[in-house]
Formats: sequence, structure tokens, C-alpha cells
Amino acid sequence: MAEKTDLQSNETFRADRLPDLSGRIAVVTGANSGIGLTTADALARAGAHVVLAVRDTDRGRTAATTVRGSTEVRRLDLADLASVRAFAEAWRDPLHLLVNNAGVMMLPRQRTKDGFEMQLGTNHLGHFALTNLLLPHLTGRVVTVASGAHRWGRARIEFDDLNLTSRYTPQRAYAQSKLANLLFTLELQRRLTATGSAVRALAAHPGYASTNLQSGTANPVVRALLRLGNRFFAQDDRAGALPTLYAATQDLPGASYVGPDGLGEMRGAPTLVGRSRAAGDPLTARRLWTVSEELTGVRYPLPSGEREESV
Repeated sequence: MAEKTDLQSNETFRADRLPDLSGRIAVVTGANSGIGLTTADALARAGAHVVLAVRDTDRGRTAATTVRGSTEVRRLDLADLASVRAFAEAWRDPLHLLVNNAGVMMLPRQRTKDGFEMQLGTNHLGHFALTNLLLPHLTGRVVTVASGAHRWGRARIEFDDLNLTSRYTPQRAYAQSKLANLLFTLELQRRLTATGSAVRALAAHPGYASTNLQSGTANPVVRALLRLGNRFFAQDDRAGALPTLYAATQDLPGASYVGPDGLGEMRGAPTLVGRSRAAGDPLTARRLWTVSEELTGVRYPLPSGEREESV
């Protein structure tokens, strides 16, 4: 496994001291609660116009009333590719920042509307399609929220059974989806560089943050343990949002991965962190990209006249 970098963490980085984002437009998926809402609030306070992209617009509008700054709410269901396409087709403005934050965690076996395993379909394939459909409008960054779970049990992409039909466990499915987030970021940055785009793709993880993400966990024993952990050990959502905000606003190279600097990357100030060997494999990243294009019907938007190199 790759080790954490030796770069110094930025202990002075604070959500209320972001660069001036006046005139910028940001989309934050899953922004009606937790880290997504905290991220949206910090970006709006810094001057950005923030679009809360949420499945439940009533909850989204309620959440938007707590944000100090310019916001709007738009419907987006990442578990439904028709909803993803509708969101992207309705987009008309320049887009400076896309934060792929929404996610589900350790659910009982479920399928998306398109028949994908729910965690892979929501956490990876929905964001894969959304990002590629919005790329023609993007001028700044894509930040995808991953997780230390990408290391669980030597996680890998099960190309022969992506939906884990024969080997499903909530933990295995979640780990695969979070590994996919990092591989997506790696291959997206490769493609952006190859096509001369100034857009940067980065990933971040919150460490152990207390949010409602854990509430959908299938196993009641695990759910109870997570509730205890949330109460006594976890960071709050404000601290959990700092790696995302750091990746979104600081001068970092493409494909960077940001997380907390504390023990086990569970809590602390944001810094560049390492990833598993599997998460840094460019061949797996390219293979996953090709499969994701086939499953979603969405391709990387090459500049006019260019042809994609075969994998």
C-alpha cells in the first residue's frame, strides 16, 4: 500500500477563510445534509453561487434556508441515469466546481433504476455520468468524495461480477464503490491532461465524520456500533468537510487525494494522503472507465475532431 505523503498538513486551513469565490458557480451533490450541506455553506459564504443537487427537493429547499449565501436547489437522483441526464441537459451556465459528494453506505442488497448494484450505481456510475455530461461546461475542478474504505479487505473491482450478484456483502459493495471513486479520479485526470483541458480532478475523504450516511447500514449491530462511534470518536460534519474544501480551493496537482492528517486518517487537518496500490493502478482505472462508459452510455467529451485512443 502507498503510504501517506510527507507533505505538511495545513493546520491553519479553515472553512471560514476560503479564497474569494465571488462569481463562481458550484454544484454539490447530496447537499441536503451532513458534509454536503456543510461544503455548500462554506462555498456560499465565500461568495460562490451553489447549486444543491439533491434527490428530495423539499429537503433541499429546507437545507438551503440554512446556507448563508447564494443558492438554488435542483433535483438529481444519482440512482437514475434519466435524472442525471435531465440535470445535465438543463445546465446552461459555466460551471467552476463540481463536488461529487452524494453517497450511500453499506446498504442491504438493492438495485438502481437502471439495474446496477445500488452502491456502485450511486457512488460511482451516477457521478461518472454526471461529470462527463457536465464537462463541456466545466472550467475549474471536479472533487470526488472517496473513503478510506477503498482499502477494506484488499478491495478490488470485480469486473466479472460488478453487481456482486454472487458475492454481495454491504461492506464489499461499499469498498468497491469507493475504490471506483479513486480510479475514476485517476483516469479522469489522465484524460483531461491528454486533451489539454485546464480542469483538474481531485479526490478527498472526510476521515471518520459523524453524518447520517451510516444510518442506512444493513447490519443492525454495525449500525449500533457506528452510532456509538459517531457520538464518542467521530469528527463533526464541519471538520469532515475540510478535506473536500481543501481539494476544491487550494493549489494542488490533478489526481491529488486529500484526507485528515491524524492517526489512521480518521481526524485532523486536511493534507495530501496516500491510497492503496489498487487505487493507483492506471490500467485498472482505464478498464473501469471503459466499462463505465458501456454501462452508462456516457463517454468522455473529446474536443471536436479528436478520436479516442483504444484501451
